[in-house]
Amino acid sequence: MKKKAKTAKKTVKKAVAHKKVEPKSFGKITPLGDRILLKPFSAEEENVTTSGIIIPDTVSKEKPEQGTVIAVGEGRWEDGKRVPMNIKVGDKVVFSRYGYEEIKYEGVEYYILKEENILAIIK
Repeated sequence: MKKKAKTAKKTVKKAVAHKKVEPKSFGKITPLGDRILLKPFSAEEENVTTSGIIIPDTVSKEKPEQGTVIAVGEGRWEDGKRVPMNIKVGDKVVFSRYGYEEIKYEGVEYYILKEENILAIIK
């Protein structure tokens, strides 16, 4: 009987170790893996700093892309284990201008990108 009890404990531990992480979706869009759905800042949001300073268009042309995270995937796999995302819904982020896919959903523009293309979180 003791052997059966040990086997049951091992099974429980194994099930807990592979607990599924649910992605945070937005409407009918759910990012997969380590992908993120974000809404890019409007031109007005990008050209005004948090202290209210307006940045002219000539300066902002070389500025990295910015946006707000709308939904996140469940994370990437590494060595057989799921690595959770460092980004969460609502974060304002700076991301690489070359590492995203543009999509339109219900007339609104969104970007899908991998977590590795996020350069910084804006606090």
